[in-house]
Amino acid sequence: MATESLNFDTMISPYHAKLKAYAMGFTNDEENAADLMQDTLLKAFTYFSKFKPETNFRAWLFTIMKNTFINNYRRNARVQRVVSTEEEISSAQLMLSCTRNEGELKFINGDISKALKTLPDNLYEPFMRYFEGYKYHEIAEEFDMPIGTVKTRIHYARMHLKKFLKVYEELKCKIA
Repeated sequence: MATESLNFDTMISPYHAKLKAYAMGFTNDEENAADLMQDTLLKAFTYFSKFKPETNFRAWLFTIMKNTFINNYRRNARVQRVVSTEEEISSAQLMLSCTRNEGELKFINGDISKALKTLPDNLYEPFMRYFEGYKYHEIAEEFDMPIGTVKTRIHYARMHLKKFLKVYEELKCKIA
């Protein structure tokens, strides 16, 4: 074993710097490159008895490093697919994963309908057109009024609804 270790050390020393550069090419990070280097050297030492002297030692080492990097990358990708942290979960995923309270939505929709009914007609009509996706200038043309008046009425309608629906301002989650 001592002779094998000495032989391994002497064979590996000319390639140490090149292996490190090769590892940096894979990882672009000093620490990860050092880890990859360590894993590669450990595997090379472990399987050194299987190395055939008539083959290219440099190619054998670099192949071990490449395969080690690929295997680690695949393992990490699998783990990342299975395990996700709270920061990685999007709002859309949360909406899909949680159950909905349809009864609560009925109450909310009912309150929104009541709030809309309390709007005066001069605010309700422009607001509903805007809510349906019409542009300010289209609403102004339809009601034959200046665009500034349309914007003001929509603003007042929003403020009125916000005041009427203040209870829901405290809800933490968004309702779809």
